[in-house]
This record gives sequence, C-alpha cells and structure tokens, in this order.
Amino acid sequence: MNCLNVAVVGYGHVGRCAVEAVLSTSDMKLVGVIDVISLELPGIPTANDISQLEKADVALLCVPSILVPEVAPLYLSRGIHTVDSFDIHGEKLWQYHQKAERIGKEHNTVAVISAGWDPGSDSVIRTLLMAMAPKGLTYVNFGPGMSMGHSVCAKSKEGVKDALSITIPIGSGLHRRMVYVELEEGADIQCVERAIKTDNYFIHDETHVIAVSNFDELKDMGHSVHLERKGVSGMTNNQRFEYRMTINNPALTSQIMVSCARAAAYRLKPGAYTMPEIAPLDLLPGDRETLLKTLI
Repeated sequence: MNCLNVAVVGYGHVGRCAVEAVLSTSDMKLVGVIDVISLELPGIPTANDISQLEKADVALLCVPSILVPEVAPLYLSRGIHTVDSFDIHGEKLWQYHQKAERIGKEHNTVAVISAGWDPGSDSVIRTLLMAMAPKGLTYVNFGPGMSMGHSVCAKSKEGVKDALSITIPIGSGLHRRMVYVELEEGADIQCVERAIKTDNYFIHDETHVIAVSNFDELKDMGHSVHLERKGVSGMTNNQRFEYRMTINNPALTSQIMVSCARAAAYRLKPGAYTMPEIAPLDLLPGDRETLLKTLI
C-alpha cells in the first residue's frame, strides 16, 4: 500500500483522537485538520476548507451525526473518499446510506458510514452471532458510560450550555439515560427537559434530566458494552455467546474510522458501505498473504 493522505474534519473529542490515530500509523499521512473555528495546532496544517490543504485521499468526518449526511456529499463530490461515525440507527441510517451510495457512484468515491463501535464494530459482532445461531435473541447492553451522540444531541437544545449523557444498562437491552445539563442564564429546566425527552435520541429510553453547575467532576470518556445471544445452531438449542469491552469512547471510534479509511481507499468499489459489508482484512495494513498466514 502507498501512504494514504488523510484529512480530519472537525476537532471535537473524536477529531482529536482521530489526529492521534492517524499520526500513530505507518501507512498514513495527516494532511491537516478542517474546522469552522480557526485552529492553531503545532506542526499540523489547519484550514476551514479542504482546498487549502494538500490533496487528501480520505476525509474522516468527525462532526456531529446530524450534520454528516450534508457534509459527506461535499467531499464525495470532490473525489475524496469519506469515513464517518454516523450513529443514528434505523431508517435514517438507511436513507443516508442510499444517498451516499448514489453520490459515491456518480463521483467514483467510497463512503464508509457508521464506522464507530455501535453502529460499527458491534454491528459486525451481531452479524457473526446471527450467523453462528440464526434463530434466537441478541441483547445489547451499553454502559455505564458516556454516550457521545446523546451528549451532543442534548447540548444542541436551546438553553443548554453543555451536556453529558450517561447510559446506564438496566438489562435485556434496556437502558436509562442520565442527562446532566449546564443551563445558560435564564434557561428553563422544564423546557430543556421536554426538548431532550422528545428527541429521537431519547424518546425510546427512560430519561432523567438533571441541572448541574460543575461538569469537571462528571466528565469521563469511558464506556462499555455487553452483547449476549442465546439461540439455535442447526437444530441444537441453548447456544450462548457473550462479547464484552470497556473502552475510551472517542479513542475507539476514531481508531475504527482510521482503519476503515484503508478499505475506502484501496479495497472497495465506489458506493456506500457499513462495517458488516466490509471484509475484516480490508481494515488492516499489509498484504493479504501475510495477514492470512498470521490470522488464520
């Protein structure tokens, strides 16, 4: 593989970790960081438009999920592959997939979408579990830990200066959302609570909104997940599987995005892909012969 030129779009929690992940690889070069806010990063080019940087092969879209479907086409249409961590499940994900598929094919580019850990790597695990036991139930239990997507959503509500959403697993795939908000002066906590609880991010879960004055004692980027499946292999019942991980949320999200950049640039045909649609080997550096001899 040649050295892959990568740009990071957005410099929040995931963007910062994406910069570190790219700089830690031997087969990628960071051409710069793009953000609407003027940045000064020692030794790293910054800009508010990708045309101001060295030519990028792949753009890592580290922006809030709600913005991704509008941002991705700006890069795909300019001949730049994209990788994002769009984390809205269901119909909206499929609609975005179809949009990115059409634009990618029109401009000979690849969009790897929802390349975080859920959706993302957990989606791959769920797919494998279903292949191992086609009949059965899978439970996904998140937390306890910070949900970046839910936190960004809560922070976007009128009257909220900052927000932190903690996911608490109740069991059997059910969750409680503890949303801590720092209010802007004059904001009404009841209005903020209503806006958060009626958003699609929160509407399906038990949600509690709590006003706080000091976030320093609350912020923790840690998260965890526990996947369980009980099902049937062939005609044999009671096949049981478990998968657990405890992680730094933005660090894992960005690392998966960086790995998916290889697949976007070197392995995939133009169009849009989620992680279950990508061969695991395509995420790794190195030639296939060496990888197969090592992994199989």
